[in-house]
Amino acid sequence: MMDFLMHDLLWWHWVIFGLLLVVAEIVVPLFVVIWFGLAAIMIGVLGFFIVLDFIPQFALWILFSVLFLLLWFKYFQPKTLSESGQADFKFDIKGIVTKDIPHGARGEVRFEAPVLGSSLWQATSDETIEAGSIVHIIDVSGQLIKVKKEQ
Repeated sequence: MMDFLMHDLLWWHWVIFGLLLVVAEIVVPLFVVIWFGLAAIMIGVLGFFIVLDFIPQFALWILFSVLFLLLWFKYFQPKTLSESGQADFKFDIKGIVTKDIPHGARGEVRFEAPVLGSSLWQATSDETIEAGSIVHIIDVSGQLIKVKKEQ
């Protein structure tokens, strides 16, 4: 095996290996394996123009893979952590009060789209808010939200 790698490894082997890794990304939904595949394809293209031994090819593959991963995580990966600390959730969602929220007590708020898996939430507020008012979330604490009336 080592003899094959040292003497018989051709540029198209890297391209096929890279394509297999890119296809494997379909099975592994982490969006990580694709960068190893693209790095291998780059080594294959580089190997088409420049003849390199296996050790430099392998070192360049590792370098390109790490570089692609760093670029992905640093600049291109979508940010899913929000201001509330909950994944895929933002505080700019508005809801309608369905049961009055007295100061210091609980009321009920309905959202058009589910918020963290539910459209109907128990809510508190620092002020009294009447049913029918439009509110937005200012804090999430377990199964209870704190809202503020829209101005």
